[in-house]
Amino acid sequence: MRILLSADPMIPVPPKLYGGIERVISLLIQELHRRGHDLALLAHPESSEPGCQRYAWPDVEMRGRFDWRFPRQLHRVVKSFRPELVHSFSRLIWLLPLLTEARLPLLMSYQREISLRNVSLAARLAGARLSFSACSSKLMSGVPDQRRWHAIPNMVDGSRYDPQYRVAADAPLVFLSRLDRIKGAHLAIAAAKAAGETLILAGNRADSGPERDYFEREIAPALDDRQIRWIGPVDDQQKNTLLGRAKAMIVPIQWEEPFGIVFAEALACATPVIASPRGALPEIIDSGVQGFLVEGEAALVDAIRALPTIDRHACRQRFEDRFALATVVDQYEHLYRQLIEASKHV
Repeated sequence: MRILLSADPMIPVPPKLYGGIERVISLLIQELHRRGHDLALLAHPESSEPGCQRYAWPDVEMRGRFDWRFPRQLHRVVKSFRPELVHSFSRLIWLLPLLTEARLPLLMSYQREISLRNVSLAARLAGARLSFSACSSKLMSGVPDQRRWHAIPNMVDGSRYDPQYRVAADAPLVFLSRLDRIKGAHLAIAAAKAAGETLILAGNRADSGPERDYFEREIAPALDDRQIRWIGPVDDQQKNTLLGRAKAMIVPIQWEEPFGIVFAEALACATPVIASPRGALPEIIDSGVQGFLVEGEAALVDAIRALPTIDRHACRQRFEDRFALATVVDQYEHLYRQLIEASKHV
């Protein structure tokens, strides 16, 4: 198959540190290339993904909400590459020039909140040629026409993560995410302190605005370089080591998380997850099997103390069954074939 994929212009593919969606796109391209497909990528100018023809967006930032340089560039790339299918991880509105292209199937993938108004309008314009996917069933639960929607989870390359089925009794808890209020770092700190456990915080912090204030008021005062430590952002190798040696990853999210790749990465390391039963987490974790999904400080403390009941083999098995690279790419490949075949009869 001949597939054109597009990513938002802000972060290169693959990303150097933070960039969950860009990491998913990178893995998808690598596996599709390995399977012999012809691929092109339209993304940040510094994208370096091998195995595909690379095209760049005109800028890394948009000039206002409707910057027509981007849909025009997508249209030019389609004319140049001539794909059998366009798979967009970027902006739905940038597909606008393609909505009237005869028989070219379009797949729009969502990793964030879905605008039902925009989806409905685009679906009317494109008809059956436009399909959608979302990284969780929770994310797409409110869409009106489920027939053209497909829930496909995000993936992790398990070869980059070494499962650790035993850890030391004094192994730390790990919080691995952005240090924003919605990720619940303050709750992880409070629970670790109450349970008498060591906690390592890893991830980016904001340099300005309300999230900087949150860090300065609720995170920084708790950091003592003994029980509670913050080590900043980590790369893939550091993440592998950090998660593998952890008693559990604790990220008690306070919002409707669309997916959260870090939860699948923890499972790849055979590491239990403690989180909140919000967003897509019930699709990732069976509470009591691969970790615990709970609300409130007292319940978090109980979950920490119950970690010896979790079989770390069950964590890795969950990863293999649901989020391994080949497992997820099988789903995309099957969907691509369906959409290309259906477009021949439009």
